[in-house]
Amino acid sequence: MLLPFQKIISECTTKHKLVLNWQDRITLDPKILAGKPVIKGTRLAVEFVIDLLANGWTETEILKNYPRLSREDILACLGYASSLMKSS
Repeated sequence: MLLPFQKIISECTTKHKLVLNWQDRITLDPKILAGKPVIKGTRLAVEFVIDLLANGWTETEILKNYPRLSREDILACLGYASSLMKSS
């Protein structure tokens, strides 16, 4: 059984070949949440969205509870996390 974030990535790569530039949706500003990476136009930290996925939240649950977010925002959070893992 796929975890929620694995399902999102699997669906996206299968249907859209995952061409997403996280820099278009994630920003780091020292004036917002002490410089943590956040989704542009929000005060929602990337780590918060990743934690929701890690705790079993589905994409549908996240979008229902945070209606200003989009599927692309969630994918951008995963892309940002992936880029950090690759750079370390």
